[in-house]
Amino acid sequence: MKLHILHETRYRYGGMVDNAQHQVFLRPADSSAQQCLEHQLLIDPDPGVIETRQDIFGNTTSWFSLTAPHDVLSVQSRSVVETRKPWVVASQMPWEQVRERFTYHSGGSYDPAHIFVFPSMYAAADALAADYARTSFAPGRPLHDAAIELMERVYQDFIYRSGATGTGTTATDVLQQRSGVCQDFAHVLLSCFRAQGLAARYVSGYLLTQPPPGQPRLRGADASHAWASVWLPDLQPVDGDPAQPPGGWLDLDPTNRRWGWDTPGDDYVRVATGRDFTDVSPLRGVINGSAGDELDVAVTVEPEHERSGSQA
Repeated sequence: MKLHILHETRYRYGGMVDNAQHQVFLRPADSSAQQCLEHQLLIDPDPGVIETRQDIFGNTTSWFSLTAPHDVLSVQSRSVVETRKPWVVASQMPWEQVRERFTYHSGGSYDPAHIFVFPSMYAAADALAADYARTSFAPGRPLHDAAIELMERVYQDFIYRSGATGTGTTATDVLQQRSGVCQDFAHVLLSCFRAQGLAARYVSGYLLTQPPPGQPRLRGADASHAWASVWLPDLQPVDGDPAQPPGGWLDLDPTNRRWGWDTPGDDYVRVATGRDFTDVSPLRGVINGSAGDELDVAVTVEPEHERSGSQA
């Protein structure tokens, strides 16, 4: 599926900003599940120079500076991404065996997924998360099966409620109040997996939503999306290349009860991965000279066939 994404962010400051430094995570990733065919970053005021690099997690991130006084900042990201449906996968490794791979042993081999085992700012591996996860992690159960059941339990037990949480809400808070949004539910999964000694990462991106029957798609009505993924050392596509080394990320969306290898579906677009939201915030920065601001964010995700004859 070919998807067109428009992500618009606009800050109106309460006063003049003298100078600012910003970092963005807005370019969709390239992976086995998707390919970013086009990406354009439009910034007003024009910073002149935009520096782009890869971070420690392999995400594409851009940096820019604004040195002239301004009271409005507009950042527009336009992308075209080709996605595919998730492969059917096979995995039977017991979750305890996976956990053992991340246990330190003198002279043991390094696993790049190890960095995602440790607690992070919004996803602590605490007793509350361990207690909630325990039901799904019976002795000897394959991690694949336990992970999907845990994701389904979050889908059933937690209420999606916009405005119920804020930027400082942690997984512990959400486990206690049992409500939140996609970012919160992803953090809950991370905490539960990490409480079992497993590697799990936060995924930021987009999801193609469907308008009500008979209604047109509304531009700017979508939003960024978030989900989680857990590392399975023996994960393999059923119809894949038998010579391909095993191991992969099982993506789990507890907001919509969807999952799959490296993507929950071909209607998803992955932008970045990290330990939690703080690693992959779409736009963040440091400003000097303003007192308060107003933020507007609009996201549009459109399939190619709906854009015939329309402007990009």
